[in-house]
Amino acid sequence: MKLRKNDNIKIIAGKEKGKTGKITNTLPKKGKVVIDGLNMYKKHVRPKRQGEKGQTISVSRPIDVSNVMLICASCGKTTRIGIEIAENGSKKRYCKRCNVAIT
Repeated sequence: MKLRKNDNIKIIAGKEKGKTGKITNTLPKKGKVVIDGLNMYKKHVRPKRQGEKGQTISVSRPIDVSNVMLICASCGKTTRIGIEIAENGSKKRYCKRCNVAIT
């Protein structure tokens, strides 16, 4: 998976299509990412202690990686990600549109 935590992304498919957000969590084995404030669903929570009330909370649900695209910080457009291997063996991600390294 080429996306990482804190990457700015745009959703390209599904009910949230066109919205942008920041990745809060990645699930590489499932091929999904969690985006802050997007793809929400309501979850009912039981009271944990006596006297406490149950409540309904909104939780972000994971979305498939194939339905999101990275927004490049330098050109500001959605882009694919390339990987460049340096001489010392480290991998660097770069924008396929403007060829600038992604941090």
